[in-house]
Amino acid sequence: MTALPVRLAHELDPCPEEQRWLIEGLWSAEAVGIVGGEPKCCKSFLALDIAVAVASGAPCLRRFPTPARGRVLLFAAEDSPAVVRQRLSGIATASGFALDALDIHVIVAPVLRLDVELDQRRLEETVSALRPMLLVLDPFVRLHRIDENASAEVAPLLDFLRGLQRRHRVAVVLVHHARKGASHLRAGQALRGSSELHAWGDSNLYLRRHGDEQLSLTVEHRAAASTDGIGLVLHADGDALALRVLDHAAPEPKPPPLSTVNRVEQILTEAGCPMTQREIRELAKIRASSVGDALAALVTDGRAARTDGHYQLVRR
Repeated sequence: MTALPVRLAHELDPCPEEQRWLIEGLWSAEAVGIVGGEPKCCKSFLALDIAVAVASGAPCLRRFPTPARGRVLLFAAEDSPAVVRQRLSGIATASGFALDALDIHVIVAPVLRLDVELDQRRLEETVSALRPMLLVLDPFVRLHRIDENASAEVAPLLDFLRGLQRRHRVAVVLVHHARKGASHLRAGQALRGSSELHAWGDSNLYLRRHGDEQLSLTVEHRAAASTDGIGLVLHADGDALALRVLDHAAPEPKPPPLSTVNRVEQILTEAGCPMTQREIRELAKIRASSVGDALAALVTDGRAARTDGHYQLVRR
């Protein structure tokens, strides 16, 4: 039997500074990750802005430098080719480029399922042939027929994308929805489905809407400092419609205090496993009677279930 190869830590190859970023501060080089947010939060506009930045070498959002330009491969499952072209053209114009100058390839197949072996092979062959620097898949919900809440079903799809990234040294942006009404949760915890999705990303971008126009962007990295409260707005300049960073963004409003029911629901969400009333009370730091009333309300509403003295959320 042959022992595993090892090296002293100080002998490991360092990552040169110029190779750390696909987009400085926003997306690590060859990173996989999520662009997430509730519906109508401009997730697709942000993903396309990343695509234009990589293909052009222009700063993403007209603010974040792009060290090197490269080919982009894109699949937009919910938008027609005409809409994709219109949006890309507007963002390209806002960045100072014509669309025909950008090396962006759009997959025009009507369906792509990451849980189907044939489609996995076809995607890998396409990536192998085109050798893109960036792969954008939008959105995750249209790329499968699995149960997003089941880790055992989500993990193999994410493993496939991670393998694609490693085999072909391609960054992967996966657009995904957050749950409605989850603004009281941390951005990553608000993602719909399994917690595998949040844990998977090397770089994750989360959008939230404040009022009718303003958005806030939270940036999380596995191996770099995170940033939150970046103000954005979707700005029209003639035919060019693109996101723009607000230089003097209003401070992100603090969420209202959680009700007892929402606090108990948050604890059950973050735990991810059945809990006793006592365990919940110790974390919530509120009276036992209040915890009991909140649990009763959740059970009555069908949002939680009680089994053998333990409570857990009901998957919907």
